[in-house]
Amino acid sequence: METSTYNIARIQHLISLYRLEKEEFLDLVSEGLKNKLQWEDIFKEEIQINHLKRIDKIFSKGLSYYLDPAPPVQSKESSIFFRKEKFGTDLNLATKKIVNQFEELKLSLSGLAKLSDLKIERSLPIYNINQESKAVAEEVRKALLPNYKKDPKKFLEAMISKFAEANILVFEFVEHPSLKQKVNIDGFYLQPNVIVLRRNQDYFKREIFTLAHELGHYLLNQEEVESMDYDHLATGSISKIETWCNTFAFAFLAGEKLNELDQLPEIGKSNDYSFEEIKSISDATHLSFTAILTYLVRKGKMSGAIYGRMRKEQEDTIQAKKDLEKKKRELEKEMGKPSMGTQAKPIQSPLFVSAIQTAFFDGVINEYELCKTLHLKPEQLEKFPR
Repeated sequence: METSTYNIARIQHLISLYRLEKEEFLDLVSEGLKNKLQWEDIFKEEIQINHLKRIDKIFSKGLSYYLDPAPPVQSKESSIFFRKEKFGTDLNLATKKIVNQFEELKLSLSGLAKLSDLKIERSLPIYNINQESKAVAEEVRKALLPNYKKDPKKFLEAMISKFAEANILVFEFVEHPSLKQKVNIDGFYLQPNVIVLRRNQDYFKREIFTLAHELGHYLLNQEEVESMDYDHLATGSISKIETWCNTFAFAFLAGEKLNELDQLPEIGKSNDYSFEEIKSISDATHLSFTAILTYLVRKGKMSGAIYGRMRKEQEDTIQAKKDLEKKKRELEKEMGKPSMGTQAKPIQSPLFVSAIQTAFFDGVINEYELCKTLHLKPEQLEKFPR
């Protein structure tokens, strides 16, 4: 059995970073085995290569990471998991890996900034929770809200570009549909100026609201990793920070339409649940129908029972549409028609692209690193000056 010397401190660091209990780690590393591995089976003076490969299936760092004799960096600056004890969502392993991935990307950009002429530090002031969220929204939307675009994806792209002008780095990640475990969050904010979003192909308006919500965290400089659970936001108990960020996000996206919502009568059967009015505001603002229902419940204009019924109707409508599209794809497949589906690509922030290009122009990174980071083909380098 092939073995190798290794740096056990690096494995212990990852176990600590992802807050895995000993038995939880052993369960993960033993997946698919008839007999569960024990701690002493794995960690000896030299480790079996097949055991090391199993460990890397958990952490996805590459085998060279565990062979590197250098001690791991374990500090508050290196990870939000060392800066923050609790999160708004019980994070699964897939989520922890994604958060760590973007934390490392943030640190690498900071390193590039020190070696080249990069300016990616925070540029907007920090607000506090005692400031009225709607007033803050009215103030910052003048600088950060793009012109209205009917298509939600194009509007999201415009928001990301607008944020880049204020040195707010927005990253979007797209999960491969074949992944066994999907992340259980919608987005997060990392100090000082990084926002990360999960692509929501079915609900771009939800992704837009997540971005506005995380902008609230950025403005307060309060880090969080979380899921946008609308049902909990509507009827549950949430912290002062989450309340502030939700109210801010809603006002930021609603703008003048906020007054129309506030003037709606109590929602009920007698006024046909204000369906047409809510749909009109949703279409004009990129606030989802569900987000508006959530706001109306919090404002006391709608009962929890009516909210639940309208939410279910919305979900049923969306699911029926998805089922119909699935049947159509299956029918086309049976008829021999080629599939037009392709893996979605994440939206890239112009600020990130500019930062990587600057590092390339300044000689900090080479052509290979430029292509790898920006997902370019070598022939596309011709557009870059030499």
